[in-house]
Amino acid sequence: MSAGFGMIADPSRAARGPAAHAWLARLLLWLALLCCAAAAHADNLVTWKPAGAFPPLNHDAPLVGLAEIDGRLLAASERTLWLLEPGAREWRRLPDDAASGRILGLTRAGGATWLLRGDAAGARGVERLRIEGGQLRRQALPGWPQPLASARVGALAERLYVAGVDAGGAARLLALPLQAAATRWTPLPPWPGGGAPTALAAQNQALFVSVAAPGGDRLWRRDAEGLWQPRTPVPGRVLEGSVRALGQAHLLFLVAPPEAAPGAARLASYHTITDAWATPPVAEAAPARLAAGWGDGLLWAVPDAGGRSVFAAAAPEGGKYLLKWLDWTVIALYLVAMSGIGAWFYLREKRGSTSDFFVGGRSIPFWAAGVSLYATNTSSISFIAIPAKSFESNWQYLTNNLIAVLGLMFVAVWIVPLLRRLDLMSVFSYLETRFHPLIRMLASALCIAMQIGARMSVILFLPALAIATITGLDVVWSILIMGVFTILYTTLGGMKAVIWTDFVQVFVMFGGAIFAIGFIVWNIHGGVPEFLAVAMAEDKMKLFDFSFDLTKATVWGFLFLVLFDVILTFPKDQVLMQRVLSTRSDKEAGRSVWTFAAIMIPGGFFFYMIGTALYVYYKDNPERMNPLLPIDATFPLFIAAELPMGVTGLIIAGIFAAAMSTLSSIINSVSTLASVDFYEKLAKHPTPKKSVLFAEIVGVLVGLTGIGIALLLSRYDIHSLFDVSIELAGLLGGGFAGAYTLGMFTRRANTPGVAIGIFGSIVLTLALWSQDLVHPYFYLGISIMACIVIGYLASLLFPAPTRSLKGLTIYRDRE
Repeated sequence: MSAGFGMIADPSRAARGPAAHAWLARLLLWLALLCCAAAAHADNLVTWKPAGAFPPLNHDAPLVGLAEIDGRLLAASERTLWLLEPGAREWRRLPDDAASGRILGLTRAGGATWLLRGDAAGARGVERLRIEGGQLRRQALPGWPQPLASARVGALAERLYVAGVDAGGAARLLALPLQAAATRWTPLPPWPGGGAPTALAAQNQALFVSVAAPGGDRLWRRDAEGLWQPRTPVPGRVLEGSVRALGQAHLLFLVAPPEAAPGAARLASYHTITDAWATPPVAEAAPARLAAGWGDGLLWAVPDAGGRSVFAAAAPEGGKYLLKWLDWTVIALYLVAMSGIGAWFYLREKRGSTSDFFVGGRSIPFWAAGVSLYATNTSSISFIAIPAKSFESNWQYLTNNLIAVLGLMFVAVWIVPLLRRLDLMSVFSYLETRFHPLIRMLASALCIAMQIGARMSVILFLPALAIATITGLDVVWSILIMGVFTILYTTLGGMKAVIWTDFVQVFVMFGGAIFAIGFIVWNIHGGVPEFLAVAMAEDKMKLFDFSFDLTKATVWGFLFLVLFDVILTFPKDQVLMQRVLSTRSDKEAGRSVWTFAAIMIPGGFFFYMIGTALYVYYKDNPERMNPLLPIDATFPLFIAAELPMGVTGLIIAGIFAAAMSTLSSIINSVSTLASVDFYEKLAKHPTPKKSVLFAEIVGVLVGLTGIGIALLLSRYDIHSLFDVSIELAGLLGGGFAGAYTLGMFTRRANTPGVAIGIFGSIVLTLALWSQDLVHPYFYLGISIMACIVIGYLASLLFPAPTRSLKGLTIYRDRE
């Protein structure tokens, strides 16, 4: 009825109807063609190439071991060792201690080379080998109590593992700590069902063992808790000891057909997260007997008719996926638009008012501030690291979003109106009014260190990783480009530019995320039903963990974190509070937080759903993965290799939006703190104009510092940047946060007590971190709680505050 009424009331609308419908139909057809174009966008993602040329080895006895040692190749028969130096044309025979027993194998594990010794009954001990001064050095480790046949060696988390079968045919698994001066091997529960191990390797914080079985070896995974899980069987028979970890999540094997069907061996890669096998397109290794990790690939030995061993190797080489002209156009338009907003506010504002530059003249609508709160809280960590975390595990971290919404309700009603009525620019001004200027400056300095060290550098590095994966542009240049553009529009436009660019960037982020989910599910064989079936069967959407294990991310850990990080200490975050302080009134400030809470749950759902969709897609298409890339590059890889032209640029713009919204907020907030909390306090004759100029200079310096730390991060192999950001925030951010709880929720807390609480919490958290006693998610909550407890108890040793506390605590009606 309403549609008909509208058509009668507006004839012009009726005339536009067919044209609008035709335009919509063309748009839908274009999107469908984009979805169908994925297969043509990328061919082979990884090229397998020969990895060097090796001279043959003349020997009079069969080889029993092959391993890499300090960039050299080491081969062994039962009584002899040979070493091949880099670039050498022949092998060098090494002296060996025959009295120590027969050599039964060589293994590279845990960054070291190991030699198994024993006799006809099996292996009895292991030696650590290293090259010093061109000579081979041996370090014998304690032997185990009984010989083990089919012995395999692996290393994980500073422990050495040996797997084998004893004289009675029973499976055995032994472990020896490498750090301590351990003298005895600890027996551990072996894999279920027994059987002789053919390979042992560690990858992705777990131990994997292949076990001989008719028709194809079985594969078992031992997790960090010591539990064994069966995995997808090996597509054939693993050549003894021929396994190596590759990247952060792959294992590479040399696999021969089952005994019933003899033939040439071939490479097979196993992805430890999706539990899927792929066969790289590389020549078969016929008839190989031994293999070892070499470079980024695998090297194998083949006996020839003349009694020699000849060698061949293959290694993967990842391709770069250059953006097309349409991708660059989309990205360029985005960057120009963001810079244009900054330039527009720069030309529009007079630049003389600190209120305009730091808090937007307190004229921002609540809905814009709320969207900006979400944009600031949703960084490249959300767009890249959270899909990677969901891809690797499940949705347990999303529990934090659900619980945080409840905490934000309390904050919107009780905390935010209290602080907004004080007309602050720096939230740390409250600590000066409540306690002392030194508490304000100490807390502000810690906040600046946390924002630059724990957030800004990680947020800069993640999109740079995405750009490098897609375009081949060096990570260094990617970080520089991202940082410079963000510094430009942030220092030009001030707080208004930051908030309104945030508003635009949220829609760019959501548009890219929603399209990515739809596109991935569209390209899964079986579509939505298959996606849901796999995700539910493998617990990929698991939300809640109610266990009381402090080393895990559980519901109790999230409750603990939200209580201390949101409810009791929300004002500690200048980046978020600056948006709240930019609103027109205390009521609008509360509404901005309600808007933030309303967006948080669906926003989190989108990013976790991307990771689950990627899991199902790559489980079905394991050959489409690049084993050399870190887990955090999973989503960037999909963007680069699978999406069609134009859409790739849109998603990259979304990653830029996620990163730049948070980066600009950090730069603006840190420059505000530096100007308001330090310059205006320490300068002799500060003026609003000089304060703004100082903030602009600091903004540039802060941006350059973040760039420098991000460049440092790019030099290290970090398993999960999401975990790193949580850990650093906990170590740096909790010490000052508890001061707000002491100030707002108690009347007894005083300046010396709070100072003692801040320093005591930092010391305690560092002690927990050094001993690795709890999950990093607990660090922030523990630090805040320690500050509250220590600070309150210490305050009892000093006189109670004598100044009026009216308007400074949640007890509004009392002084």
